[in-house]
Amino acid sequence: MNISVTKAAKEWGVSRTTIYQKVNDGELSRTADKKIDVSEMLRVFGEPISKKCTERSVNTLQSTPLNNQSVQYHTDIEHLLALEKLKNEHLSQQVSDQKKLIENYQQQIGQLNKTLDKANASIQDFAQVRLLEFKESASDHGSEQETHLSSEGVRKKRWWDF
Repeated sequence: MNISVTKAAKEWGVSRTTIYQKVNDGELSRTADKKIDVSEMLRVFGEPISKKCTERSVNTLQSTPLNNQSVQYHTDIEHLLALEKLKNEHLSQQVSDQKKLIENYQQQIGQLNKTLDKANASIQDFAQVRLLEFKESASDHGSEQETHLSSEGVRKKRWWDF
């Protein structure tokens, strides 16, 4: 017998999200019409909560308010536990995603550092070439310099030609 995800969630006391996650993880299968076989639900989640409660009440000769409260409390605790497990799985996935993001950023930083090192080396090479060119042109102009007397009679070198 096949049932909908919503009906399965109600009968087994789990969220639809949990069922979809089990389907996505491959732990639970669905039919082509997107329904779930009851035997699959039994295999993955055990007996449905409604059946467990029925069996408990049949086995108990007297149903006292205290027993009903205990059963309700137990059911609530199971639901909270399932919810916390989902939160835990979600947080674990987020941590994993963040670790991958950090690794990606670290790779990008490494690549940018390599590019920066290459750029710095190119700048240094360019600066050395320009310095050599400047020294060569300065030595060429140095031989052509003329000395002139200033108004005080001190000789000064001129670094430019008119």
